[in-house]
Amino acid sequence: MERKLAAILAADVAGYSALMEADEADTFERLRAGHKDLFDPEVRKYHGRIFKLMGDGLLAEFGSVFDAVECAAALQRGMIERNATFPESNPIEIRIGINLGEVIVEGEDRYGEGVNIAARLQSLADPGGICVSGKVLKEVEKKLAYAFEPMGEQLVKNITEPIACYRVNLNQTPPSRAKLLTQSGSAAPRRTSIAVLPFSNMSGDLEQEYFSDGITEDIITDLSKVSGLHVIARNTVFTYKGRPVKIQQVAQELGVRFVLEGSVRKAGSRVRVTGQLVDGGDGSHHWAERYDRELTDIFAIQDEITHAIVDQLKIKLLPDEKEAINATPTEDVEAYTYYLRGRQFLHMCSKSYMLLARRMFARAAEIDPGYARAYAGIANCDSVLYSWQYADVSIDTILATSAKALELDPDLADAHASRGLALQYDGRRGEAACEFDRALALDPDLHEANYFYGRFFFEQGDFDRAAELFEHAAQVRSDDYRSAVLLASVYRSLDRHADMTRVARLGLDRAERELNLHPENSSPAQLGALALAHLGERERAKEWAARTLAIDPDDLNALYNIACTYLIMDEPESALDLLEKTIPRTKQIMWWQSDPDLDPIRDHPRYKRLVARTTTG
Repeated sequence: MERKLAAILAADVAGYSALMEADEADTFERLRAGHKDLFDPEVRKYHGRIFKLMGDGLLAEFGSVFDAVECAAALQRGMIERNATFPESNPIEIRIGINLGEVIVEGEDRYGEGVNIAARLQSLADPGGICVSGKVLKEVEKKLAYAFEPMGEQLVKNITEPIACYRVNLNQTPPSRAKLLTQSGSAAPRRTSIAVLPFSNMSGDLEQEYFSDGITEDIITDLSKVSGLHVIARNTVFTYKGRPVKIQQVAQELGVRFVLEGSVRKAGSRVRVTGQLVDGGDGSHHWAERYDRELTDIFAIQDEITHAIVDQLKIKLLPDEKEAINATPTEDVEAYTYYLRGRQFLHMCSKSYMLLARRMFARAAEIDPGYARAYAGIANCDSVLYSWQYADVSIDTILATSAKALELDPDLADAHASRGLALQYDGRRGEAACEFDRALALDPDLHEANYFYGRFFFEQGDFDRAAELFEHAAQVRSDDYRSAVLLASVYRSLDRHADMTRVARLGLDRAERELNLHPENSSPAQLGALALAHLGERERAKEWAARTLAIDPDDLNALYNIACTYLIMDEPESALDLLEKTIPRTKQIMWWQSDPDLDPIRDHPRYKRLVARTTTG
């Protein structure tokens, strides 16, 4: 058996089935012309060879990984130009994945994991986009004039280990090559790059994870305020959480010069925080410190770590940066602890945890009435509880709570997101969209803003926009199974079956991990059941559905999601039994009116009677 190292490019047409259904002849002719006029010439131009053609895609082999990436860029630019010449037709967009790996040679064909991973990367790419593996990045990052945006590690079908994935931004030059000019026209200095790995929880109690995660996020936030630093985003570094890592390997994968790692041990009123700054090039230590303090000193510890990093890297702080770093959302560590707890429970999503999250946020606001984030948290909880009639709260009260948060901090992205959610449920969708846009402008990686805004577009039936936001929400939080499973429904409705399978598998893996940690929480059980239904695993889906109803038999959200599970498995009567208990009691009318999971029963007599009774009553 002959083997060789090769760069493999996999490409396919996004939404191919829908294009063929809309205009089969036109789509076929345009694709045939595309192969003849664009794909074949460009692949040859970059010294590649197409070794397999499918109806909507191809596989090509390159001896140089540089040629493979440059060819992919040329193909995407060529598709943009070709689409512009067919204004009357639906645009044909391709997705490209590139991997560098060993392949098996059999005549003119190529097989093996090197090819399989390229195909999986292609399914992860956006329409019109390129996704590459970490091996490709390692070879080309500093040698090609494109930016590579981390997508985190992704679990893909039939590949045991997660794959480090990167999105190629053809419109942005990487910082190392950019000619950033100041107003005077002189080149700006290159920023020092750093990654802050999740601080280890050394408390011996998994329930304390929220505290060590909170400290990590706050340090990332503070360092991100320094213009002289390029800090890797939370969603990327948290993919390393709980994994044994080699610092030099992490630095290479993330493309950074320095890595900060540490640990937190919280016991009673005392806390021990350790930190060390490591050079990713040679593994040498530039700084290390251990802080044994009272818990009330935690904010001072965070400030000292931030300033120590800045000093060690010889970065000069601007006056406003000093002020921003020294500012804290609250001076009260007890309020801070309650807030972190509330945020942890908020992400667990079920009714019982939502009520618990609200109590945590309310206690934080009671301790520190000037804590803007706590009020934003209360508003988020109240909006969700209101929408499912879990609490006797009015929209006016929720809007007042979010207004309080904005009064305390007008630039708090969390507060704008919470106000957007309340406005959405009040039917003021134009104002809601403005608030969501503002939240994302302030913090593009805010999970709540991406998730809530994704649901906003889902309700409107704008599934393409919903998909973009849910994808980002799932990337921002590596434990977010809800966005992934909602994406499965979205991609199913868009006829993007490869994407549906990918995100359903991702959502199931995450839901399974969460359910193992918290078997009393119905949320991962109900979303996991939905994911299993999407994947065609009927028996397991029914097992998870039964488990959900055993945990939370009266939870309206659980009943609704299990109804959708039955619909995906083509059991409409079982679904309607649950929907008749759910739909009349929920305020989320736009949701179930647009939810594609309910499409199979839109004309069912029982469903029509249910809708008529609910909307007129």
